[in-house]
Amino acid sequence: MTTAVVTTESPQEQAAARPVPSGRRRPPRVNGPVGGAGASVLLWGYAALALVPLLLMVSNSFRTNSDLITDPLGLPTPPTTASYVEAWTTGNFATYFANSLAVTVGAVAISTAVATMAAYALARGRSRIFRWLEALFLSGLMLPIHLAILPIFYLFDGLGLIDSRLGLMLMYAASGVPFSIFVLMTFFRQLPEELEEAAALDGASHWQTFWRIMVPLVRPALATVAVFRFVPIWNDFLFPLVLLRSEDKYTLPVGLTSFFGENATNYSAVFAGLVITTIPLIVLFLVATKQIVAGLTAGMAK
Repeated sequence: MTTAVVTTESPQEQAAARPVPSGRRRPPRVNGPVGGAGASVLLWGYAALALVPLLLMVSNSFRTNSDLITDPLGLPTPPTTASYVEAWTTGNFATYFANSLAVTVGAVAISTAVATMAAYALARGRSRIFRWLEALFLSGLMLPIHLAILPIFYLFDGLGLIDSRLGLMLMYAASGVPFSIFVLMTFFRQLPEELEEAAALDGASHWQTFWRIMVPLVRPALATVAVFRFVPIWNDFLFPLVLLRSEDKYTLPVGLTSFFGENATNYSAVFAGLVITTIPLIVLFLVATKQIVAGLTAGMAK
């Protein structure tokens, strides 16, 4: 006797229940970037718009002053470097540039070195006193340094550091320690303690472990800290104006203001001075972009 099996499933349900041949499988759906082409167009448009003043500044610095007065938006035909020679020699920009470079590089180097050692100690410390020291250092982020301009002036006056590039450098270095510790401490805490244990088994001292193993591993963070401290120090105008007296010790922002006051109608030379002031920042970002991105995105990928 043959028994017939009757099914109540509809043809659509039976088709859905059948296995799909391997050759007809649909490729997995890949989600595209948020915003797509519209966001890319907006970002590129904003970048082009932001570059217009920079390109106009560079272009006008290679023109004569008479050409700028007659045709402000024209092209440098032919280009001339007379304005750069005037700004560098007559405008004393060579001295201003050397002062800014010495103060900024010295302050960033001191601040980064001190913050690196302090951040490593705070990240590896286990006692309660390290937590108190961490809170003390990070409390420095709550007070903008420019609000303390009057106490700093009286302090420097008492120490004989008014009109001193060394005093200005030390002030910038001290003001950058809290931010640098905050960034570097986070990176040191992400490093496994097994690295230090392995180095100790190999006979390395604490100092050798710190400089040869731990510091190279936080190199992106060091580059990020250095760049984020370099830019505000290089562009700062208030502290050099208040703490410096001699013109031969001026930094670029103060020197540029003085030069602009003396050459208010010499637009070509003023544009050349602006380009001289901006070039180090552009070079710094072009050189350190990879390290900055690595430092800002560290820990995001799993």
